[in-house]
Amino acid sequence: MLSSELLRRGHKVIIITHSHPPDRVGIRWLLPGLKVYHIPFKTIASSATLPNFFTFLPYFRTIILREQIGIIHAHASLSSLGHEGILHAHHLGVRTVFTDHSLFGFEDAASILTNKLLEATLANVDGVICVSHTGRENTVLRSCIPPSIAHVIPNALVVDQFKPSDKPLPTETITIVVISRLAYRKGIDLLVATAPRICDMFPNVRFVVGGDGPKLIDLLQMRDKHLLQDRIILRGPIRHSDVREILTEGSIFLNTSLTESFGIAILEAACAGLYVVSTRVGGVPEVLPEDMISFALPSEDDVVRALSEAIRRVGDGLHNPWRAHERIRSFYNWKNVAERTERVYAFAMNAEERDLWTRIKRTHALGVFAGPIFVVILIVDICFFAILEWFIPRKDIDYVLPEYDWSQERYEDYVKRTGSNLENRPETD
Repeated sequence: MLSSELLRRGHKVIIITHSHPPDRVGIRWLLPGLKVYHIPFKTIASSATLPNFFTFLPYFRTIILREQIGIIHAHASLSSLGHEGILHAHHLGVRTVFTDHSLFGFEDAASILTNKLLEATLANVDGVICVSHTGRENTVLRSCIPPSIAHVIPNALVVDQFKPSDKPLPTETITIVVISRLAYRKGIDLLVATAPRICDMFPNVRFVVGGDGPKLIDLLQMRDKHLLQDRIILRGPIRHSDVREILTEGSIFLNTSLTESFGIAILEAACAGLYVVSTRVGGVPEVLPEDMISFALPSEDDVVRALSEAIRRVGDGLHNPWRAHERIRSFYNWKNVAERTERVYAFAMNAEERDLWTRIKRTHALGVFAGPIFVVILIVDICFFAILEWFIPRKDIDYVLPEYDWSQERYEDYVKRTGSNLENRPETD
């Protein structure tokens, strides 16, 4: 959605990502004229690729030069392609922006290693975007970047895709909806502990749970133990296109996350007209006004308290779904996100240029052990880049000419002239 809005504002946008099974490799197009390069790197768990470093560089260099790109915008702290893109971009004189979507800790071994990797990647970045002020503080602490280059731009959503149901919900039953990855970090243990207590306190309440994950077995065992098969409905994995349909079954949305940078599921639920109950963690308090959400500490008793208050509030008719929907429409939209992202891009383009020696010094300052390791990686990457410059000179690259690039206006004109659509649209070489 961000790419679509940037296209509409006259920018050229391409996406570089990994392949998708079974056969999505090469160039594909998405409406409204968004060009996507699927690099032939296969994914492992959770649609993630293994680090590629030098094998990614030939693809990356050719694409960036061919498309005449000026800014690399990478996403996610655990994206290997994102980290590698920022590393390679500086060789080409391309500016870099990074968006961090999650919160990470500082104590466990995985977080320590991830934070050091992020610090190395962002040592020479030109701008950083975080989705909440809490996320900004977390990213600045983890990566040791200057706070002046970190900006806050929240997520958004397509409001019309999450309209409340036109059919009135049954008044004799109150449905609590939970849509989440069923994992420890999402606080499913809290759901397992509180759901039986709420069902015992309120005979007219039922739960609808959508999602999949390692904690599904705990939910099944809890439901069987308390004989709640008819009051705790497990829907299993849910496609994003079906989320609105599940949300409109209920009146209350429950989020029990133990850590959350923003919480787009909360925003979608509020937009669909549900009253939200959530643990007060991370950037969640920044998402909604206080009269649209009830907060609880991440403890069993406090979640029960907050849910009980929400059930009484909804039962008394004190929450208006359509008014909530209209308020979300005024708060969050992708056009506003694109305008704010443009300002970050302008900030990055005006950032101080860093020569190779400056980049090496900043990388070496990462620490006694990490500094030399990442300096070696940087120098080897530079040497490989120099080999590519000699072996595949820039004059031999087939550049995409601006007059043949598929902007939104050119695509609409093409459709009008030919009566065609994206499926039989010709490739531009």
